[in-house]
Amino acid sequence: MKAPRGTQDLLPGTVETWQYVEEKLRDMSARYNYKEIRTPIFETTNLFTRSVGETTDIVQKEMFTLVKKGKDEYTLRPEGTASVVRAFVTNKLFGNPDQPTKLYYMGPMFRYERPQKGRFRQLHQYGVEAIGSSDPAVDAEVISLAYSIYKSFGLQKIKVVVNSLGDAESRNAHRDALIRHFEPVAGELCQDCQSRLYKNPLRILDCKVDRDHPSMKTAPSILEYLNEESKAYFDQVLAQLDALGVAYEVDPTLVRGLDYYTHTAFEIMSEAEGFGAITTLCGGGRYNGLVQDIGGPDMPGIGFGIGLERLILALENEGVLPELETGLDVFIVAQGEKEVELTATRLLQLLRMEGFKADRDYQGRKFKGQFKQADRLKAKFTVILGDDEVERGAAALKDMMTGEQVDVPLSAVADKIRELSEGAGQ
Repeated sequence: MKAPRGTQDLLPGTVETWQYVEEKLRDMSARYNYKEIRTPIFETTNLFTRSVGETTDIVQKEMFTLVKKGKDEYTLRPEGTASVVRAFVTNKLFGNPDQPTKLYYMGPMFRYERPQKGRFRQLHQYGVEAIGSSDPAVDAEVISLAYSIYKSFGLQKIKVVVNSLGDAESRNAHRDALIRHFEPVAGELCQDCQSRLYKNPLRILDCKVDRDHPSMKTAPSILEYLNEESKAYFDQVLAQLDALGVAYEVDPTLVRGLDYYTHTAFEIMSEAEGFGAITTLCGGGRYNGLVQDIGGPDMPGIGFGIGLERLILALENEGVLPELETGLDVFIVAQGEKEVELTATRLLQLLRMEGFKADRDYQGRKFKGQFKQADRLKAKFTVILGDDEVERGAAALKDMMTGEQVDVPLSAVADKIRELSEGAGQ
């Protein structure tokens, strides 16, 4: 039996990297006052078709939809925003006096796409959502949080790209211009683009098949169709980013792949050599109509999503993953009569309750084999117990780094390990 295509098993030795990444993400979330939310990994299918958009690749090609039971149809979540906004509405978080509601999530998402380097069918995503404020400063804060996360890991070769998609009026004007632009060459475009021409022409700009078609380079820019209100909003976002010291580039071709975006859209990309053809690490934007579309009040929102597989790939590529501590504090080496075994069991439990990472042999190995096991587990100390030690009520404590060994009363083993550990850290 093999793991399903596009999935992976995260084993000891690898999962520690994920724990390190997740811990730093939680820390950065707390600094920006974002609270964790956990939603179901599946939702009713129409949540995603309504919010993400029926003409998007996610809905048309990539959703894992479960077998229909009765009148309900469910889909494994392909992204996090729709679920978080649904939970915001369901649980009436819009009634809280402190707005915006600032949330973060972390967990698996599911997309039926061709697996490739750093992209899986079960992917893992961290994201934030700030719901309830239309202040441009919130847009800048969200972008700053994403940028600060990558910098906190030590990544240097990253780039922030921003654009404005404008309000409904601006987007409608741009939509009409795109239709006029692409109509003469529609027959030269892929089937997906042809079907999107009148339904959602903005998606054509995001097409991977036709991205080198000459019409793409001359397509009208959304920035040319921003009304005064949308342009003023975007200018304020950029001014806030300048105040935060976040370097950025304005890219009028950036549209993102989901229908719910309005006004600010952004991506963070890797510029490191050898990272691969797909350089996007993070994407997000503002979605001012989504809460109302899902059945809540008319409240604005903005957020982003970070693929953890892509983040770890970037850390590896730039060589900024630290050496992670995976060893034990202490390993008990015991051999002798029954009382030795029982003493080892009691001492092991005591050490664990004192806060030490501790283990012992369960294979009946001789002393030599147990010491080899302690080395493999990278134990800092070994506690040696035999018939003589137990009879004296003592143990031999060995520093595995220096090789120094001292006799210690059984009642003082934990204190002695702590003393030696603190001394080695000075």
